[in-house]
Amino acid sequence: MIRKLRIFMAFGLVAAGTLVMVPLQLLSMKTGLWPETVVLKIWHSMILKALGMRVHVKGALSKQRPLLIAANHISWTDIMVLGSFVDVKFIARADMEGWPMIGMLSKLQRTVFIERERRRSSGNQASEIARRMAKGDAMVLFAEGSTGDGNLVLPFKSTLFGAASMAISEGAADQVFIQPVAIAYTRVHGVPMGRRHRPMASWIGDQDLMPHLKVLLAEGAVDAEVHLGEPVPFAKGSSRKETARLMEAKVREMMQAALADPRPSR
Repeated sequence: MIRKLRIFMAFGLVAAGTLVMVPLQLLSMKTGLWPETVVLKIWHSMILKALGMRVHVKGALSKQRPLLIAANHISWTDIMVLGSFVDVKFIARADMEGWPMIGMLSKLQRTVFIERERRRSSGNQASEIARRMAKGDAMVLFAEGSTGDGNLVLPFKSTLFGAASMAISEGAADQVFIQPVAIAYTRVHGVPMGRRHRPMASWIGDQDLMPHLKVLLAEGAVDAEVHLGEPVPFAKGSSRKETARLMEAKVREMMQAALADPRPSR
C-alpha cells in the first residue's frame, strides 16, 4: 500500500511540475529571457525528487570550450542526474525522441538525436554536434553506445567521437576538450549496494521504460555519484581510438572508486 501511494504521489508531482515547466521552457527557448538550462535544472531536480534519488558530485564541469563530455551510461535517469547540476546538452539515440515524457524533455533541451545504424546520416549528425560545441554548448556523449548494469564500464566506441574530429576539420575549432565523467548508483535507503543489487538502478537494452520507472518509484531513496575528471585536448592528428581508450580507462577508474567507497547519504 505504501509503495502504491509513493508511486501515485511521485507521478502527481511530475505531472504538476511538468504543466508549469513546459510553458516556461518554451518561453525561454523562444525569447532568451533566461538561460534554457535554468528551467531544465529545476525540472531534472524535480524528477529526481519524485524518484527519491539524491546526487553527490566530485569535481566540476570544465570551463574550457568546445567541450565534449564522455560519460558511461547506466539508465535513462543519467540524463536527470547530470542535468540537475550542470549546464549541458545531450546526444541520444534516435528512438528516445518518441518516448513519453523523456522524449518531450529531450526535445525541450535541444538534444541531438543520432541514428547509429544509419551511416548515411552519421556525417550530418556529427556536423550538428560539432556546430553546437562551437557555439559553446557542452555536449554529453554516452560513449559506450549502450547501457551497462551499473557494475562495469562497457568499451567506448571510437566512432562516437567523430564530432570532435568534425569540429576541427570544419574549422569550427582548433581543438576540442573531452572531459571524462563517471556515473555510479551506489546506495539504496542509505545502505551501500552490492554487485547483485546495482542492476536495480540500471535500464538495459530493450527493457520497457514504465516497469523500470515503477521499480524506482516503489523503491525510492537511491544515491547517485558523479565524478568529473580533468579534460583532455583533442586536436588535429589525435587518434579517436586512442582517445576512446583513454576516456574509457579514466571513467572506469572513477566509477570503481565511487563503487568502492560510496559517499553516505546526506
